[in-house]
Amino acid sequence: MCAVIKPIAESDIAACAALIRTSFGTVADTFGFTAENAPRFTAFAVTEETLLRQFAEKRRWMVAYYLDNGVIAGYYSLLLQKHPVCELNHLCVLPPLRQQGVGGALLRDAFQRARDAGCKTMNISIVEENAPLKQWYVKNGFVHLGTKKFEFFPFTCGYMEKVL
Repeated sequence: MCAVIKPIAESDIAACAALIRTSFGTVADTFGFTAENAPRFTAFAVTEETLLRQFAEKRRWMVAYYLDNGVIAGYYSLLLQKHPVCELNHLCVLPPLRQQGVGGALLRDAFQRARDAGCKTMNISIVEENAPLKQWYVKNGFVHLGTKKFEFFPFTCGYMEKVL
């Protein structure tokens, strides 16, 4: 699979928003999340407007995995928090291309961009009940820090970090 990983252009926002909703939608389907019981969950909350606002942020990188035909197969954003910490958001891959190394390539790219920006630690939050995803992050060097339950989510938020 020929591909390039690079920052997105503003013209890619609609495709990225659709990819995020599709990818996180499979998680919603697996765990029974709906727009009614989890309206703030990524599959239902991310819009083009949300991403356009994020695109304008000076402390956020938005990066995609482009196939050789120009299709965006994966995406993530990286938010520079209080130095030297960054937060990884919306790492996702088109469902038919999962388990083919796209997510790993994006994660390695995020690690390098974070290091280049002077970050020493990367944080993520996940659906704690998503054991395969949690295991994948652990396999990629993240350490589980704890959990928090919010009344507006029908799941527990898990928090993880990786020392870069």
